[in-house]
This record gives sequence, structure tokens and C-alpha cells, in this order.
Amino acid sequence: MERGFIRIPRARGLLALPFVVGLFASTPAAILAGPRPGAAEGQAIIVDHGAAKLDRIPKEWIEKAKATLHIAYGHTSHGSQLTTGMTGLAKAKGSLYGWKNGGGGGGLDLRDFYGDFGRLGIAGDLGQDASGKLDRTAWERATRTYLNSNSGVNVVIWSWCWQVYAKEEEIQVYLDLMSKLESDFPQVKFIYMTGHADGSPTKGQPWEIVTFLRNNQIREFCRKNGKILYDFNDIECYDPDGNYFGDKLVNDACDYDSDGDGKRDRNWAVDWQKAHPGQWFNCEAAHTQPVNANLKAFAAWHLWARLAGWDGK
Repeated sequence: MERGFIRIPRARGLLALPFVVGLFASTPAAILAGPRPGAAEGQAIIVDHGAAKLDRIPKEWIEKAKATLHIAYGHTSHGSQLTTGMTGLAKAKGSLYGWKNGGGGGGLDLRDFYGDFGRLGIAGDLGQDASGKLDRTAWERATRTYLNSNSGVNVVIWSWCWQVYAKEEEIQVYLDLMSKLESDFPQVKFIYMTGHADGSPTKGQPWEIVTFLRNNQIREFCRKNGKILYDFNDIECYDPDGNYFGDKLVNDACDYDSDGDGKRDRNWAVDWQKAHPGQWFNCEAAHTQPVNANLKAFAAWHLWARLAGWDGK
């Protein structure tokens, strides 16, 4: 079941503090320093905060994406920020950015499955089944079942709720299952994703540190193995001006610790919206502020354009 901003599910108790400290102590300093925005190795496509620039995406590649992509998206409330933002963008900027389930009418074919991928009753997101029970592999079964009956789909993307808070081997299962799907369905592009922001790498609660480490595990795997990553976490660690909040206990609501006292007392999105009237569009995004969903939508269109063949330059 989807959680609120920083409420802690009972499942988080499975990782004791000594385990957290051990993980943290054995992690390379380069990872602890934080994400490397825009970095990539080989053929990896990393869609992070640097990709959330709508005016840089050529219109011809947006049109190409709408003409060629058939996307299936599995998510719960955190993941809905992408589609909420995309809906708001189309209202604010016009039909160029339109989308609908099944396509048609000049819109992107984006099959938006909230809480029940493919209407199969199998999986809700990357960490739970369709009933809301913790299940880290149901999404893979749902994906296979859906693709076997929907051969026209050529992009699959899934998002997380809180479940990036996990053991290293549990995230490795996710990465291995994704890689096997890529092998078994070579005509489909599978999009990896990090989880939402939840604290800082060197301070905060144990689950916040573990979440940071597991997001980096996903990020580094994608960079090193030429995967396609939508870096959900990185996008919400930066405001539109490029100011970084990932080391300030930032969370999914965009709350952060402005003075280093260990308490979240400001919200970068609210502050930015107040300082930039008319430079963002309103949308009712789950768990967060409108401008965060704006950025998620911009990055999503960057991703669609890249999948359609744009080189990102």
C-alpha cells in the first residue's frame, strides 16, 4: 500500500542499524558523494535532472515518439507524478504534448496502469502486487503476461513506491529480472527507475541512508551496463535552476533542511514557485508540489524522444 510523505512502513524494520552502518562503511566514497548528473557509460541513457529541459527537445522528435512508441507504464501514486505532469503539460502547452491510453487523436500511446498493470490483477508497482501486498517479483510476472498478449507494445516502464528501501540483494533481483526481460523481449525497451528522494547519504534515519545506497546501486548498474534509466530520485533533488538539495534531507514532498539542524524546515518547490510566477503550470501531483511533477513530465518527454531516436543533443 502506498505510504505518505515520510511515514515508515513496518517492513522497514527488517534492516537493523548495524546492517545499515555496515553497508555505509563498505560503500565507495565516489558513491557517497552523490549522483553524477548526466553521466553515462557505453550506450546507457540516463534521464536525470539535466534532461528536465522541455525547450531543448526538438519538436520533430516529440512527433516521432508519438508516431512510433507504444508504452505500458505500471505504477502507484508516486509514479503518477509523471502522468499527472504530462497531463498538466498538455493543458498548458497544447496538443504537441498530448497522450492517451491506446494513442489516437495525435497523442502518444501511453497505457497508464495505476495499481494494476495491464488490468491483470497481478502487480501494482515494482514492490507490491495488485492487492497492495509487498511483492518484489509480481511486476515481472505481470510484464511477461502482458507482453505475450500485446506484441505491439515496444516500451515498458515501472516505478517504485517506498520499496527501494531494501537489501542489496533484493534490488539485485530487480536488476536481474529486468535484464532477463530485455533478453527475452529484444523488441521492447525496458526503462529502469530509481525511487523517490528520502533523506541524505550521510545523515538522517537508517532507512534514508539505505534508500540512498539502493538508488545508487540502480544508477551505477545502469551506467555500467548500458541500460535506460529514468532517474526519478535525481530529478527531485534539484530545483529548475540546478540548485542541489540531495544533501539536505530532501524528501519526495521537496521538503528539506535549510540550516543543517537535522529538521526539514523549507520546501524548495514552494520557494521556487513563489519566486517564479508564470514559469510553471499547476497540477495536483501525489505526495509533492506541482513544479516537481512539471520536471518529471519534461524528463519523460526527453525519454520518449530518446527512445524514438533523438541523440539528446
